[in-house]
Amino acid sequence: MIKNVIFDLGGVLIGWSPKNVYRRVFKTEEEVDWFLTNICTMDWNEQQDGGKMIAEATAELIAQHPKWKREIEIYYERWHEMLTGPICGTVEILQNLERLDDHKLYALTNWSAELFPYARKHYHFLNGFRGIVVSGVENLKKPDPAIYQLILDRYELKAEECVFIDDNIRNIHAAHKMGIHAVHFSSPSTLRSELQSRFGINV
Repeated sequence: MIKNVIFDLGGVLIGWSPKNVYRRVFKTEEEVDWFLTNICTMDWNEQQDGGKMIAEATAELIAQHPKWKREIEIYYERWHEMLTGPICGTVEILQNLERLDDHKLYALTNWSAELFPYARKHYHFLNGFRGIVVSGVENLKKPDPAIYQLILDRYELKAEECVFIDDNIRNIHAAHKMGIHAVHFSSPSTLRSELQSRFGINV
């Protein structure tokens, strides 16, 4: 029986895309794609999600790519513009679960410790969670099994009583290996259908 629902945040409840900034920096989509594939990469971004300080990471990347100094600086100077707002359908599901009070709600997010306070301030629906594990605070990040074990231990949860929702398939696979039920998020409507058909959760 599912007693706990664990949400990822970015890409599930809150829209996020670096392209939202760099489309205003570069002239073409090809330039945007090249820069985010070769300079400010997802692997680089995830270092900060894992606890690395932004100033250190930025300085190191500029040292590697001095030609792109200003464009690299923009990444975190304008980071808040990468947030595209609440994913309203998923927020509705979260709030329905909160009102029903049949399940305990938690969040497990890969997010820089330095940047997460901005989300706390601007997305009030985050107050609906009993607990939030932030990768940058813990110096761990998905899909490391240790961060899944951390949320289970911290809130005294049983893996088989949890369903985890994430838009990244590797994080879903990691949850499965821990014995946690998981739903690969693609849209609010498909999430609603899966919660109902697989787990009997009507939202």
